Amino acid sequence: MKLNLGCGFNKPEGYVNVDKYKECNPDIQCDLEIFPWPFENDLIDEILLNHSLEHMGQQSEVFLKIMQEIYRVCKNDATVFINVPHPRHDNFISDPTHVRAITPMTLTLFDLELNKQWQNKAANTPFAIYLKVNFKLINTNVNIEESYLKRLKREEISNSEMMELIKERNNIATEYRFTLKVIK
Repeated sequence: MKLNLGCGFNKPEGYVNVDKYKECNPDIQCDLEIFPWPFENDLIDEILLNHSLEHMGQQSEVFLKIMQEIYRVCKNDATVFINVPHPRHDNFISDPTHVRAITPMTLTLFDLELNKQWQNKAANTPFAIYLKVNFKLINTNVNIEESYLKRLKREEISNSEMMELIKERNNIATEYRFTLKVIK
């Protein structure tokens, strides 16, 4: 089974679409900030959170519980796709319902292997250990504003220069697209 969590009006074929708003006409109406979710343990093969996760979990404990619920309902080796606006873009900053930036570092906090490596070396919070979850970030893509993408394609700037610009300036990167694997 494949879930599209926080679907809104975006309902790709092959997914069970879940949203708290009946106006979106989801397959399952469910507030994903209320637990437990109405899915059995180890049931889900794939989850899509397409521009929805940044709207959930304003309180840290709710966000952490969402990550636990994703882990609980997924099978081993399930894939989780998370698409979010880049936190340094006006698309993120301008929407008052965006409650949390999601970055690569955010997601690595749920990787058990990395948590174990950090235990005596880093100040990162080992949520995989605390929450008994394990997500491996296997892919990160950054979408870039068209004007910068054209400059990159014309080789006016290199990939490494582009990455530096993204770190230093707003409104260059528009979106993160993450792929996680569930490890049980």
